[in-house]
This record gives sequence, C-alpha cells and structure tokens, in this order.
Amino acid sequence: MKLIRFGEKDNEKPGVLYQGKRLDCSEEFRDWDRDFFQNNGLKRLEKYLESNAAQLKEVSDSTRHAACIGRPGMIMCIGLNYSEHAAESNMAIPEEPIIFGKATNTLSGPYDEVSIPKNSTKTDYEVELGVVLNKDVLYLKNEAEAAEAIAGYCVINDLSERTFQLEKGGQWIKGKSCPGFSPVGPFLATPDELGDLNDLKMTLSVNGELRQNGSTSFMIFRPAFIVYYLSQFMLLEAGDLISTGTPAGVGIGLNPPSYLAKGDLVELSIEGLGTQKQKMI
Repeated sequence: MKLIRFGEKDNEKPGVLYQGKRLDCSEEFRDWDRDFFQNNGLKRLEKYLESNAAQLKEVSDSTRHAACIGRPGMIMCIGLNYSEHAAESNMAIPEEPIIFGKATNTLSGPYDEVSIPKNSTKTDYEVELGVVLNKDVLYLKNEAEAAEAIAGYCVINDLSERTFQLEKGGQWIKGKSCPGFSPVGPFLATPDELGDLNDLKMTLSVNGELRQNGSTSFMIFRPAFIVYYLSQFMLLEAGDLISTGTPAGVGIGLNPPSYLAKGDLVELSIEGLGTQKQKMI
C-alpha cells in the first residue's frame, strides 16, 4: 500500500495512492498517526481497501500533497551513514550509528515551499530514506524483530543549516530544526511495495543540476539494524520517523561548497518512493 495525506496545513486528511489515483480515506480513518499504526491500522486499511476502494472519492490534482504521515512523536536521524558521505565530510566511518534528533514541527509536505532561515548563509539539502514504525518497541532482541516493527518507507529531505549545526557549538539539532526542514513523502510505501531495499537509487538536483546520485547500497547501517540499535537506548513509538542518512554530494561537501538560496528548486527522489520538489523562498 501507499499511504498519503492531503489538504491544507493543520487540516490534512488521510488517503492512499491506489492504481495511480489519490483516494480519500477520511470517512473511515482519522489520520496516519501513532494511534493508527499502534492499533493494527495497516491491516485494517488493507481490508478496508479490499471492500471499498472502488467507491472512494478521488482527491483533486490541485489539492495540496501533505506529509505522508501525521506529526510523529520523534524524528530521529542517523549521521554519516553512507561511506562516500563520510569520506567527503573528512570523517571516519562510524563504528556505531551517530544519532541526533530534529524537532517534529519541521514536518512539511513534499512540494511545499521552504523558507531560508533568518541569518542563514549555509542552508543545505540531504536526500534520505525515511523509516516509519508500526508499533512501540524497546529492547528489541534482533534485527528480525526490528524489521517486523517497520510500517514503511518514504523520501525525506533532511534540510540543514550548516552554520547553526556545526559552528555554533552544542548538538546538531540547532541546524536541523528550522521551520519546514523535514519534507516527507509523497507517500509512505509498505515494505511489500519495494524491491531490493539494499539497492535503491537516490538522486537530488538543484535547479536541474544533479548534486546527489547515490544508492542505499552504500548505507553503513541498514534500517532494521538502526531500529534495533535505537531500541536499546529509548522507547520508539508507533508512527515515529527515522531518517537514515544521506549519500555523497551535499552542498557542504562540494569544492567549493554550494548552498541553497532563495529561488532555488530542489528535486529529489528515491527509487520506488516517488519524487519531491521544493522551492526555496
């Protein structure tokens, strides 16, 4: 299944992408949020579509594409999780996952405009594979258990302000939590929708210039291991979002570095998970 949300900000509704059409599921479901995922929502949605898909109302093409999940309890991120990105950052490949967080109110739609933050000179982009959980987990025993806790996957642009992140002291969250800095979607794909998760093509361009051209094959720590690892330190809840790192080609890693400016158009995609576009304003 491919889960979507649509509608104006703070009034989003749940739906699905079904046979190429956006369908409205709001008469049966309130949102794709913690309550939905925690209470066997994916199974209930599957049964609902089997009986009702043909009768569901189609969503107009002009209706805003919202983030594909409701606001999560946490957005956890993994740093330097691609070998080539670690190399361009002049940092050693980590022996254990590097963990940081983003404010959950950064969540935005895949085609929303994003404002360059006040006083920013180094706003950067990062195409990443997102993981959403379908249950609460703590102290998982192995990666197999972790895989069963994954509801699906999506595209994330882990937008970052590098001065705030790296030059102001403290933790990275300062440079990761500006408004709109987590465009998510256009849809959440359940695991059965994807082919080989270990070799998904990932691309990002700025004003038509290809900047990132990578693959999940370069990922150091795989999604199931990341979920297992995080559960050893914290309670992960249904609906939580994990951003699993970015391949080489980010602005800070170019020679010379190249950052986003007002008017720039960022386009990013992951094989099987769709495409995002954001205009920077």
